[in-house]
Amino acid sequence: MAARSIVALACVAETVSADLADHLERRGHDVRSARHPWEAQSLLSADDLDIVVVGDGLAQAEARDLLRRHGGEGGPDFILICRPGDLVDKVLALELGAADAVESPINVRELAARIGGLLGRRGRNTGELIVLENATVDLRSAIVMHRSGTEEQLSPGQVALLRLFLASPRKVLTRDDIIAAAPAESAEAFDRSIDSRIVRLRRKLDTETITTIRGAGYRFDPPTRFAD
Repeated sequence: MAARSIVALACVAETVSADLADHLERRGHDVRSARHPWEAQSLLSADDLDIVVVGDGLAQAEARDLLRRHGGEGGPDFILICRPGDLVDKVLALELGAADAVESPINVRELAARIGGLLGRRGRNTGELIVLENATVDLRSAIVMHRSGTEEQLSPGQVALLRLFLASPRKVLTRDDIIAAAPAESAEAFDRSIDSRIVRLRRKLDTETITTIRGAGYRFDPPTRFAD
């Protein structure tokens, strides 16, 4: 089993830090936090960090000092959060080797996506993303991320059912196929219960890609674009 990626949050605003940590941990990452500047040095001395997010709770000069001390080749990637309109600070951070510099106020979902992109470039486990019409699904963490910004959790049975469809695109799957490969989570695994499972999965994914083929079964017609 691959080691979990580790993200350090140094002096990130408490409300952002709590939401971001929850967002990342549900996607299988470990999160370590330091709320005060004197804690940040100790936190960043660890040699197993992948990403460091430095918040604007630190003066920009202090944030750049952390970057100089702990960044560079072989070190973690840094994301610095800058105050609004601080173009000079953003440019200086990038020139010193920061992987990214973003302005507050922070959108947690956007920042998590930036972290995921950096982890991907480091070859770290970032999930299995499937892009549907109105949502993106992270199969590894079993989370449906809707365009509205809301999220829902898939059950183990729903993940198994979706994986079955993804493995057989444009192929009609019979009820027997589904029962054999993606059994229900209760004893009611036959006949109309299959219909109910499909309806619940379609509703949760907000998708029309799973089609009922009357008298035959169900078919998954993938959208034109997937995320690898």
